[in-house]
Amino acid sequence: MDMPLYCSSLAGRVPHISGDGRVSNKLTSNHVGSLFFQHQNPPKQILSLPKFDQSCSSSIMEDQKSLSVASPEPEKYYQELDVAVRAVQMACSLCQRVQDSLISKSNDQIKSKDDNSPVTVADWSVQATVSWLLSEYFGRKNLSIVAEEDVQKLSKADASELLVAVVNIVNECLAEAPRFGLKCPDKALGTSEVLEAISHCNSSGGPTGRFWTLDPVDGTLGFVRGDQYAIALALIEDGEVVLGVLGCPNYPMRKEWLSYHHRYHRIITKLTPPTSESWDKGFVTYAMKGSGKAWMQPLLQSNKKLVWPNSARPVRVSSIDDPGSATFCEPVERANSSHSFTAGLAHTMGLRKQPLRVYSMVKYAAIARGDAEIFMKFARAGYKEKIWDHAAGVVIIQEAGGMVTDARGNPLDFSKGIYLEGLDRGVIASAGPKLHDKIISAVDASWDSSSL
Repeated sequence: MDMPLYCSSLAGRVPHISGDGRVSNKLTSNHVGSLFFQHQNPPKQILSLPKFDQSCSSSIMEDQKSLSVASPEPEKYYQELDVAVRAVQMACSLCQRVQDSLISKSNDQIKSKDDNSPVTVADWSVQATVSWLLSEYFGRKNLSIVAEEDVQKLSKADASELLVAVVNIVNECLAEAPRFGLKCPDKALGTSEVLEAISHCNSSGGPTGRFWTLDPVDGTLGFVRGDQYAIALALIEDGEVVLGVLGCPNYPMRKEWLSYHHRYHRIITKLTPPTSESWDKGFVTYAMKGSGKAWMQPLLQSNKKLVWPNSARPVRVSSIDDPGSATFCEPVERANSSHSFTAGLAHTMGLRKQPLRVYSMVKYAAIARGDAEIFMKFARAGYKEKIWDHAAGVVIIQEAGGMVTDARGNPLDFSKGIYLEGLDRGVIASAGPKLHDKIISAVDASWDSSSL
């Protein structure tokens, strides 16, 4: 079967909306090699994009060995984790291009949701791209996705230019799929297909069966400001998070660079071409439930092919269990979280370090990597936490050796639909059980005097 020629023809230009065709290949084997190498006789020339050749096949075998180290049962969710990591790598690449465009141009491609939070072309484009990829690899009929965005605003008559931009960004991203070890469509997706991919993310979750959760751009406000944001993808089975992937495009690979402002990072990136040994920002972190390990790999650089293990290395939470030496994370925005309560709580526990305030689920990655030890979020009255804001981060911290519970010490419940129902006061993530117990005790001691 030949590699679709659409990939190579699209490499040099941004396609415009046209066509109805889509790939309908089904998974027929449990061996991961069949996932990415169903093309038995690749054409001799694929222009500027990589073709599936023996060297690429070898990298997939290395991939299998790499992930086998990460789990005692690698065959259980190996295919899902492999596709998820590659899809999030692609989504990060998409977001980087869109963010650069938003910062350098006008905000015509930013809209507001009903709650006045921003949504951009990146949100819809990532959701469509990831939805399409998951459908191709795991079958549309058997695929359920819970995701943040819908198509209502995008389908309105006054959003026609925005819709065209989304369709073109999706097609541009999918054209590069072979660079990430994934397949691309036979031809450019049309408007209806992109809208369909976004709309397919309409599952309501629940206690039984399997479904994915996706937050295409977590921390959109940070995204439009050129700051931190995350792409979060997780798989939930029978109410339990079984794997999670977090893409953090603006987070530095090395901890010592955290003290520098994000705009400084942007300037240095433009002045100094990144290398594998540089401080360059951006990574994907991932974990599989029960593996006892979490991993981090740098983002794929432009014009490179993703070859496993892609400089991946294990990450582990900090060994600090004394609150006085710990760093805590909290949300940047005050809208859905109380800074005053967490500040008072930090004082009560004797935390002396300045809090690490970052947008999005990047906070989960910071704890999993050992850059911070505590994340506390206590929502204001009336706000309900959504599962896509936590699922991926929870399993990554747990497999990295940390803990995530509500303020009573109960595990977060992902089996009750799109919200974390039954959440006791707030979410607490920490680097380990000793520190966790101290935080929960402090919360209990301080709660009655709070105004939450």
